[in-house]
Amino acid sequence: MISIDPQMEAALQTFFEESRDLLQDMESALLFMEESGADPERINAVFRAAHTIKGSAGLFGLEEVVRFTHCLENLLDRIRAGSTDLTPSRITLLLSCGDHIAEYLDKISVGAALDERFLAEDLRLLTALTEALGTTLPAPMSASVLKSEARPGPEVIPPGSVKTGNWHISLRFGVDTFRDGMDPLSFLRYLEQIGEIVGLVTLTDSLPPLAQMDAESCYLGFEISFKSDADKSQIADVFDFVKDSSTVHILPAHSQIGAYLQLIQQLPEADQHLGEILVSVGSLTEEELQKALALQDVGNQDGQHRPLGAILIAQKMVQEPVVQGALEKQQQQREQQVAERQMLRVRAADLDHLVNLVGELVIASAANSLFAMQDGAEDRVESAAHVARLVEEIRDGALHLRMIDVAEVFQRFPRVVRDMARTLGKDIRLEISGEGTELDKSMAEKITDPLMHLVRNAMDHGIESAERRRALGKPVQGCINLHACHDAGGIIIEVRDDGGGLNREKILNKAMEKGLITSEQTLGDREIYALIFAPGFSTADQVSDISGRGVGMDVVRQNIEAIRGSIEIHSTPDVGSTMRIRLPLTLSIIDGFLVKLATDTFVIPAESVEECLEYPERQGVPGYMELRDQPLPLLHLAGVFRIDGEAGKRRNVIVVRHGQHRVGMVVGAILGNQQTVIKPLGKLFDQVPGISAVTILGNGDVAPILDISALIHGHVSAKHIH
Repeated sequence: MISIDPQMEAALQTFFEESRDLLQDMESALLFMEESGADPERINAVFRAAHTIKGSAGLFGLEEVVRFTHCLENLLDRIRAGSTDLTPSRITLLLSCGDHIAEYLDKISVGAALDERFLAEDLRLLTALTEALGTTLPAPMSASVLKSEARPGPEVIPPGSVKTGNWHISLRFGVDTFRDGMDPLSFLRYLEQIGEIVGLVTLTDSLPPLAQMDAESCYLGFEISFKSDADKSQIADVFDFVKDSSTVHILPAHSQIGAYLQLIQQLPEADQHLGEILVSVGSLTEEELQKALALQDVGNQDGQHRPLGAILIAQKMVQEPVVQGALEKQQQQREQQVAERQMLRVRAADLDHLVNLVGELVIASAANSLFAMQDGAEDRVESAAHVARLVEEIRDGALHLRMIDVAEVFQRFPRVVRDMARTLGKDIRLEISGEGTELDKSMAEKITDPLMHLVRNAMDHGIESAERRRALGKPVQGCINLHACHDAGGIIIEVRDDGGGLNREKILNKAMEKGLITSEQTLGDREIYALIFAPGFSTADQVSDISGRGVGMDVVRQNIEAIRGSIEIHSTPDVGSTMRIRLPLTLSIIDGFLVKLATDTFVIPAESVEECLEYPERQGVPGYMELRDQPLPLLHLAGVFRIDGEAGKRRNVIVVRHGQHRVGMVVGAILGNQQTVIKPLGKLFDQVPGISAVTILGNGDVAPILDISALIHGHVSAKHIH
């Protein structure tokens, strides 16, 4: 077995991650331009992303990725140059190419073979790219053996050379040229061996009066228009024997300055000096750079600091636009370096391990505080409190490291909406808001699939056909909105549509057909809408590849509840529907509110607690108490969990909220706040109603964490409170 250098393996994994980010950026830019029209800045961004992937793949010897991406880059280069239009069909092709590169990377990352389906798609896309370029693929051949030699399309300008029409050479021979045994005309004849002199002006401005002329001195100069495919360094080599005594300026035609600027932008994001940038693209020779640096050193010694760019322009070594382009590239490189220094990639497994250790530290800190209070030593209690505050800061910092913007979840949906709208034959746009809202990365991974299903359902079932929308006086284009925000210590993610809303009667009829309800039951809208989460429930008249099989909405709710979340539905006929998902901020550590039921301790998530009240011994209506002139339903936890024993001389009410509902939970003693490490329930107990997880207290006892959503939902449903 071939062993891989661990450093190389780590670098390869980084390449995969960065390439996927670049592909996502490409997709976002293409989707934006499909909606808003071609944008030069975004076209350049797409080209740079493809160019970066190709270059990095070449470093790791991934020739197949290089070959395919090179062909894609050819088309992007044409589009960037304006010789090929960015049409909707070409955007579709470019998106498919991005998907194909992503699949390439996925297969390579796991060592999977390129199967026949993949190779057929490879060949199809290559053919489509060459047709878009106006060329044809050489001979029909397997994609696995297509080599870079058969690459179609225009030639990409390599670093160090620019295909110019004419060069402009400004030549002033030194006065001792003849004495050194040199013939000026011989240089012109040699110059014609690598190109064609298409224009020449002999300069005589250095000629002295006849009486002062020296027959052995040279006073000649030439301005030459030179046509050649040679680069600047090759032309400069022609004058190698007279370069020390003569003045030679070699500049490209003004029409070719753009080519140099293009090369400068294609340079990798490395930290380079101005001179290095100009040398790397071929607009400056190494000798010219050294000469300019020497002039700069002389100026510095004289106390007159001159920027290198100003010297290059003054010495006619490089034209001003090219210098300016190089300076801008240098600034981009520095900004990129600063950004990279501010970012640090950390493996998710290492981060999870850190959070687990912090969780154990929280438990140990709670135990330390408990023992300190039992000892009663004031200085030890104070020290334990200080440690607890530091642990809390460490906890918050560790959890913050796992937080990501919800934009990372939302960014895949523009493509989903675009492709599915075309499949359904509907005109649908996607609006995204609140993408800066942060949530735990592990939660983001678990919420993606439920969101995907909700969006697809909204497009298929929610958004009406164009004819139906037109008849209702709605815009023909439907709208799906993804929104995220923080609320009451948690996160809300909403999927809204402006479609026809849920069909209340159809849901009722289907539910009665399946025996989920009886005709005698009276249900409110919320209970009726909740029926769509029943296993196997579907109102679709036809089964399709998208929906109608009755598999999905029950899984959506299960997946959301598995991460201590909840989902509720709001719908208005012919106006639209909103699926509102509520999630906790984190899955590992929370602030807990400890209460006592007889001899047992329970934990209420502090984010759900609004206030604490004394239990009223006299109640006007059984099961309710009055709270600021409003009835508050009471939930006796001892009855819910069937706990017998002395209730205690004093009972308390904890007012908790979930969504729009508030309930007063009747408990015994209130023990106060404590950081709580969430420990998942085992398979034997994961279906216990009203309990979402457990935690370990400082004294080693296990305390259940209450599932506020389930408790309130069950209590409200039982009392028919809407």
